[in-house]
Amino acid sequence: MTKDVEVQEQGEYSAKDYQEPPPAALFDAEELTKWSLYRAVIAEFIATLLFLYITVLTIIGYNSQTDTKKGGTECDGVGVLGIAWAFGGMIFILVYSTAGISGGHINPAVTFGLFLGRKVSLIRALLYMVAQCAGAICGAGLAKAFQKAYYDRYGGGANFVQPGYNKGTALGAEIIGTFVLVYTVFSATDPKRNARDSHVPVLAPLPIGFAVFMVHLATIPVTGTGINPARSFGAAVIYNKDKIWDDHWIFWVGPIVGAAAAAFYHEYILRAAAIKALGSFRSNA
Repeated sequence: MTKDVEVQEQGEYSAKDYQEPPPAALFDAEELTKWSLYRAVIAEFIATLLFLYITVLTIIGYNSQTDTKKGGTECDGVGVLGIAWAFGGMIFILVYSTAGISGGHINPAVTFGLFLGRKVSLIRALLYMVAQCAGAICGAGLAKAFQKAYYDRYGGGANFVQPGYNKGTALGAEIIGTFVLVYTVFSATDPKRNARDSHVPVLAPLPIGFAVFMVHLATIPVTGTGINPARSFGAAVIYNKDKIWDDHWIFWVGPIVGAAAAAFYHEYILRAAAIKALGSFRSNA
């Protein structure tokens, strides 16, 4: 009798502890009438602006401090480790600050992956991407406005294929790097995991920031690390050199492919959405 009650209580607890959220509507015109959408779009714009401003200035500062013509050495400045920390730390801060308003995407690849996973609607995804790209342009422009001479001299933090690497290697680095990031986003924000491990606090911005940090450590020598089309686009628009634009397609195609692969892997392999759909079809039949 006691065992039956215990099982029943556990069943009730599990049912209350987790409920599968419904997929976001593909197209919801009513969403355009809600202030919450525009507030979220503004949050994405400002977050991406701050992200580019801080990270671009970090890159320029490092390049300036290590400039041998000015007496610098490779040991001066924050180093590659410091640049990676700047990117990962800013993502942690900004995701933590904006997650409750917009979800804290700050990256068109993340938005695209979450759209494929039916976490956001098409309208929201498109508006987010526009806001992210506009914020990135403004952030890079602000960095140039404050340090124009250094900005032009030290590359403006723009992404391109580094010497010694070909475009195929660079594309692969962007695909895998973005896969790591978007896979981490899905895992860290999975409501089923949060419910199952409710006794263990899950601070989603922390693993997301660490994912950005680790990917930068691996791919800064290859591409300067994009994994964020808005980040690459904003810097390219303001710096505006032929070499940057020649390689720019890599920083859109790579993240989009990586994000799509991560969304498929999480939703259809780890979460077995395909098996659930098949089971539902069989039971209905």
